[in-house]
Amino acid sequence: MNLVELIRKKREGGSLSEEEFRFLMSGYVKGDVPDYQMSAFLMACYFQGMSREETLTFTRLMLHSGQVIDLSEIPGVKVDKHSTGGVGDKVSLILAPMVAACGVPVPMISGRSLGHTGGTLDKLESIPGFRTDLTISEYKHVIHDVGVVMIGQTKEIAPADKKMYALRDVTATVECIPLIAGSIMSKKLAEGIDALVLDVKTGRGAFMQTHDRSMELAKTLVDIGIGFGKETIGFITNMNQPLGVAIGNWLEVVEAVGCLRGAIGKNNTSTDLMEVAYVLSGTMVYLGKKAKSIEEGIEKCKKSIADGSAYHKLLDLIRAQGGSVDAIENLERYPLPKFAMEIKSSEQGFIGEIDSFELGMTNISLGAGREKMDDIIDMKAGIVLKKKVGDAVDIGDSLAVFYTDREDVLTAARKRIAKAFKISAVKPELKLMILDVIDKNGVRKFS
Repeated sequence: MNLVELIRKKREGGSLSEEEFRFLMSGYVKGDVPDYQMSAFLMACYFQGMSREETLTFTRLMLHSGQVIDLSEIPGVKVDKHSTGGVGDKVSLILAPMVAACGVPVPMISGRSLGHTGGTLDKLESIPGFRTDLTISEYKHVIHDVGVVMIGQTKEIAPADKKMYALRDVTATVECIPLIAGSIMSKKLAEGIDALVLDVKTGRGAFMQTHDRSMELAKTLVDIGIGFGKETIGFITNMNQPLGVAIGNWLEVVEAVGCLRGAIGKNNTSTDLMEVAYVLSGTMVYLGKKAKSIEEGIEKCKKSIADGSAYHKLLDLIRAQGGSVDAIENLERYPLPKFAMEIKSSEQGFIGEIDSFELGMTNISLGAGREKMDDIIDMKAGIVLKKKVGDAVDIGDSLAVFYTDREDVLTAARKRIAKAFKISAVKPELKLMILDVIDKNGVRKFS
């Protein structure tokens, strides 16, 4: 087969056969297909898409490019959750301990930052000593002992995706639905789960910024999950403003810890974050057969916060994966960034909009994300919101504080963050956080 011909075929809108996909992907894993040719193929897919059959073939080949983990020796229904990514989305850090505290095993393989959104692995690795590079043997050991494990891809798990994931981030091919679906589901199907909950973001801060595109992705993901015999439920959730108040790796860990300690709702902070976290975690508890309904699952998760079991499950997880429990118990001891700059309002009124995309891109410039594959992230860098959509604001009120070690970005970051806040004379109507549910029975509005 001729690789250039395959790229041209996809560029012109043709469909690749399983044999052609296998030639391309096995060659890439072995190193016979260079990054520049795979980049060209990814861009062709971005513009031309894939058929349903191509998407299923692509996912299956990604899945079987490595090892599929067997967790049958772990008692219970194993359930995971995946988010398509959003600004300030630290739900996994809160959700996984809650669900495990309710008795449902949570095997979670996560990713790094992509585009303007953060990655769960980067957030976890901001905890001193925390290891996300466990072997499969260690992975099984932790979930057996703790009931939850959170790692990155090993070299054995979907190696084709592992290579492509980083390449997509720096070639502007992140938002392609078949590539997203294949990447997500190949990892999820490989990790040993029995069921899956999907959080598909929509809005300015999401990869899929329109509701139609988000719905298309959600349907594709649910279709793949059910096609592989896994009970799968998807949700469309709102990402028109950052989720919670923290954007940036360690800052998001701090917010997640506060939520697990029960410190939410003060001055209306983190309530949107916990609304999403409770619905997703309650659904996981339901799929894990520890509740008879999603509503009962939500109540059990709320109880795990109230009685402290979710927070202590987080500490158990950190301890088991080599992280510093002391750093979590004493958040104030973490190293401080060189610069902390406050953004103040020049207008009076209400916060009408907060541009999540702009804040996500600014966060990268502060050092909290990657512009190139080999960039080193500054775990301290980020933004903390002092106002959310709907909040009243006076002239001189603090809108946000940003943190960085990069002196050369201070002026530009200040201007960009200030511009991301839109002040309205009229209080805006707050939008729902959970919009739709997608499962084997189709699509319905969430209530």
